[in-house]
Amino acid sequence: MATLQPPEEEVKSKGHKRTISRYLQQSHEHIFENNRKWVEDKKNKDENFFEKLAAGQSPEYLYIGCADSRVPANEIMGLEAGEIFVHRNIANLVPNTDLNVMSVINYAVRHLKVKHIIVCGHYQCGGVQAALTPADLGILNPWLRTIRDVYRLHETELDAIADDTAKYRRLIELNVIESARNIIKTAAVQQSYQDNQYPIVHGWVFDLKDGLLKDLEVDFEKELQSIKKIYNLAQGPDRRASTV
Repeated sequence: MATLQPPEEEVKSKGHKRTISRYLQQSHEHIFENNRKWVEDKKNKDENFFEKLAAGQSPEYLYIGCADSRVPANEIMGLEAGEIFVHRNIANLVPNTDLNVMSVINYAVRHLKVKHIIVCGHYQCGGVQAALTPADLGILNPWLRTIRDVYRLHETELDAIADDTAKYRRLIELNVIESARNIIKTAAVQQSYQDNQYPIVHGWVFDLKDGLLKDLEVDFEKELQSIKKIYNLAQGPDRRASTV
């Protein structure tokens, strides 16, 4: 659907508060116009679409991706509303101390019974680029610390890459892989897999230049076995009491 373009010159000039106010009102109203068109289109294709939507959700997939506006989860996967449970943040991170992402994983695994968990990064990620910047970025520092820790874990490999663009792209991939590993370390995933043989955790990267998804081929079984010595949370006297 079409989007409104801001009146660049007028917005930059002084004394055009009325123009700015009108643009803001129109850009807000434009969304509701788009929404009405979307509803009409859905009903034309399936008159029962919204009845089905209201009946509940049973998505097969949990998608954890970057908040970048150029990466619409449903669209790049060719899925409809109700088919994918989505969580997004800057640079598709999965810190074990982030109650937001941990709550999403728990709900998706324990209640929605998703079969696949996907961590999807994208090339040209601003969050990863910021983490490569040797500067104080204020409130972003603790969040970007996770990406810098990924660099530290893979320092030998990354420092051996002479080309800066290639190094940047590889860090994006490694960041996805480490986020996938953090998911595999959770009790919810380990216990569900032990009982049901799902979910499987995947790592992907979306390429903005051609629209294609790249499977990083995270070996779920191998990763699960490799972390068990230290991160084995599948057992316990009362598994129902586990919250992570």
